Amino acid sequence: MDKFIVNIIHRPEMVPEYAEKVTGQGKTEDIGRKALLTESLDIFKTQQEIAHKNGLKTTIQMTYASLFNDEAVELAKADHEKYGDEIALSLLGLPCKEFREKYNTKDFCIWMFSMEDKKEIVNDVFEKFYDRFGFYPESTGSYYMDAELTNYIKEKYPMVKCAVATCWEEGPKAYHTCNNSWYTLFDGGPWAPWIPSKQNTHAPAANKEEDSGIVAIPHLSRDLIACYDGNGSNFGTHPQNVLRGMIYDSETWEYPYLYNLIDQYRSLEKYNNGYAYNMMFVGPGWMNKMGRWEAPYELLKKSYEDGCAYYGKLKKEGKLVDMTMSEFADYYREKKTYTEPECALWRDILYGSDKQLFWYCDPYMRACVNMDQGGAIVDLRPYAAKLKWEVGIGTKHVQDASYPFLIQEKYRAGYFTHYAGEGTVRSAKLTYQGEEVDLCLCRTKAHFSQEGKTRILTLDPVEIEFADLMVTLQTKEYFEEGSSNIKIERTILNMSNPDAKVELNEYMVACYGTTEYPEDMTGITLKCEGNDEKTISYEYKCREASLDGADAVSAVIPAIETKVSLTASAKAEGYIKEGYAFSPMFTLGYKKEISNKEVFATWLNLEKAN
Repeated sequence: MDKFIVNIIHRPEMVPEYAEKVTGQGKTEDIGRKALLTESLDIFKTQQEIAHKNGLKTTIQMTYASLFNDEAVELAKADHEKYGDEIALSLLGLPCKEFREKYNTKDFCIWMFSMEDKKEIVNDVFEKFYDRFGFYPESTGSYYMDAELTNYIKEKYPMVKCAVATCWEEGPKAYHTCNNSWYTLFDGGPWAPWIPSKQNTHAPAANKEEDSGIVAIPHLSRDLIACYDGNGSNFGTHPQNVLRGMIYDSETWEYPYLYNLIDQYRSLEKYNNGYAYNMMFVGPGWMNKMGRWEAPYELLKKSYEDGCAYYGKLKKEGKLVDMTMSEFADYYREKKTYTEPECALWRDILYGSDKQLFWYCDPYMRACVNMDQGGAIVDLRPYAAKLKWEVGIGTKHVQDASYPFLIQEKYRAGYFTHYAGEGTVRSAKLTYQGEEVDLCLCRTKAHFSQEGKTRILTLDPVEIEFADLMVTLQTKEYFEEGSSNIKIERTILNMSNPDAKVELNEYMVACYGTTEYPEDMTGITLKCEGNDEKTISYEYKCREASLDGADAVSAVIPAIETKVSLTASAKAEGYIKEGYAFSPMFTLGYKKEISNKEVFATWLNLEKAN
């Protein structure tokens, strides 16, 4: 049966983020202030009441601070008994008097601590939970949980089966819209539930050996266009994200976008074998009595009541199943296989454009296809490398937990660059009698289908107009489950001169990184593979090489342990290009002369480079 599942998660943060600054204005900081603790608990009670009134059960993620509060503990026990709510444990909400006195720090992001401290904090928090409830939790979570942290929790507390483990695209875009002060950098992960690998939280496990032992869920379900183009914190199914994004009528206090967003998540069952997922993860700080984001308390409360009422209505109509986190983990394990991808053909529901993106995620890659750019790949994360990327104090990455990209149009320009050089993109160009057209300039629409284990995007044909030739071209993109590649097939459907020949140039401009800033490209090896192998060791010298009938054109990027290559369906000229300091990219491509009705395919392949 098709299922739309929702996880509603509340956390009784006794010291919600930001709230001490609001309730304690004009006073010396005191995170034990009674007014703060009382208001936080009142808001948690309100949130619980709103969910239960609409027939929804919740997962109560107890924070460390709440474990020292008798009333919070008793509330959780009572709601577990009465409504079947799950009592779980959050690794958010660490700050409290007891934590600060013991660890002598204002840090609160579990993944940023040293590994030694992570272990001690986990032991502290889990044992305190056991002390209060007499059992260990089956679910936990944070904004992000690195692989080493998850592995330790699973080893020490094997009953844990589910965790909130990343925020989708919570990287530089979110950082910049918080005045460069929100150091939570973890772009490049899944937007929907997945089984994280032991090597890297963002990269899904490909098999039992890689399985970390938990089912991970995202921290909020976000708009897969608006969030990618802008700050994700404004575009989520948490009602107060929508208020923060100012996406509501200030006179009527209505927010149709919220319901459209939930409905678009419901529609994802079309691409995922009848399964769709949504979540809300809420702390009391969002419903502060003094208001937030220019919204008064009354609107904050109304938005949460309306959001829960919509989920409650869907449940009554038999269109939604509410689950606790541990229930969902069991369901997901039964429903999904390791290699089954998560797919989302997503359309703009906010700005009134016709924009369409296709997102694809499996154990080998995460990719984004942009139909406004002719089906170009505009984001690509090579999960095949299963890159070990330790995070926190004492590692190379104290804050940056992002999974590196090979292509990322927001941080590396994409097709539309400001000046000289090229941005990262996987596209194609057609050339005829000295004129060149890039498919990035040809807007189109996509249609999703599935044949066996292959997901197929069929793009509407595009018309390409040269001075004295009209060409109709169609693109199809194939994502074969478990293959670690993407096949792109171009077909010339029609030419105004049936005897003409055009040159098709299939290319990929790439680099690597996690932010907008360039990385050192030296050490990358580019190759035309075949009988007469040609190699370029990257030195920013703007060199090029080509090989007729190349078996493959490839790049090995040791910094991210990744090999990427293009291969072709028929004999063609393969080429490689080294970039230069102002345009620190590399290019892989194939050129082939093609005729009317001809079909030519190329594969983008990803593998781990040891």
